[in-house]
Amino acid sequence: MAVRPDNRLTDGPMSQVACTTCGASVEARKSSWEQTSIQWHDDAVERCIERRASNPRPGTNGGAFPGCQALRESIREAAVRGDLAVQDGDPLPTNPENPDHPDSEVTPA
Repeated sequence: MAVRPDNRLTDGPMSQVACTTCGASVEARKSSWEQTSIQWHDDAVERCIERRASNPRPGTNGGAFPGCQALRESIREAAVRGDLAVQDGDPLPTNPENPDHPDSEVTPA
């Protein structure tokens, strides 16, 4: 069975994004507003406060890392500013429960 090549990075390469909380710098790519790929490097792993807190013993895996909320927010902010391209051309989703949203079924009071 032949392995199909992954061409996603050809169309939209990863870009460097720094966390606004700790300064950890990662490579990120947003395929859509809902999907983000992150490549951690050793220096970012060491610098990330949330990542260090989830792995209290140096040199051990410490279980699955659920992700860094501060970094997640920094990546989202970079995408909103246009500093990180979002490959899917759909606009930033909004809350349809907000009465001001065009698809809202909620009537303003």
